[in-house]
Amino acid sequence: MRYSEYTEFEKVNVFGIGSPNDAFAQYFIGKSYLNPLTKPGESTIFMANVTFEPGCRNHWHIHHAKSGGGQILICTAGEGWYQEEGKAAVSLTPGTVITIPAGVKHWHGAKKDSWFSHIAVEVPGEETSNEWLEAVDDAQYRAVEE
Repeated sequence: MRYSEYTEFEKVNVFGIGSPNDAFAQYFIGKSYLNPLTKPGESTIFMANVTFEPGCRNHWHIHHAKSGGGQILICTAGEGWYQEEGKAAVSLTPGTVITIPAGVKHWHGAKKDSWFSHIAVEVPGEETSNEWLEAVDDAQYRAVEE
C-alpha cells in the first residue's frame, strides 16, 4: 500500500523511522532515515530499518566481498523499487525479500508517491566493502515509474 502522508505511514512502519541518515546523505537523492536494529559487536550481522521519503533513492552501488557478503532487503512498509544494472526494476511491497549477491550493481528506494521502509541486512563475508557509484538520475528514475 502506498503512503504519501507520513502520519499514515508511521502507523504501519513497525520498526520506526530512526534518525536522519546524515552519514550517508551524500549517496541518496532525497531524505532517508536509519534505525539500527542490532548493535555492532553484539552479532556478526548488522540489520537496520531504512526509511525513504517519497521519491528518495540511493545511488547505484556494489557490495564487494572476497567471499560471502552482499545484502538482503526485507520490505516492511510502503512501496519502493529495486533495480539491478541491465535488468527491469522490481516493485517492492511489504513482505518482498530481495537477496543481493556480492558484486551486483544495484539501487533501491521509494516510489515517487510513497514512503517506504525495508530492513537492510549486511551479509557477513570476507573482505567486505561497499562501493558507491553514480546517482540514479531523474530520467532513470522516471523510466522505472512508467
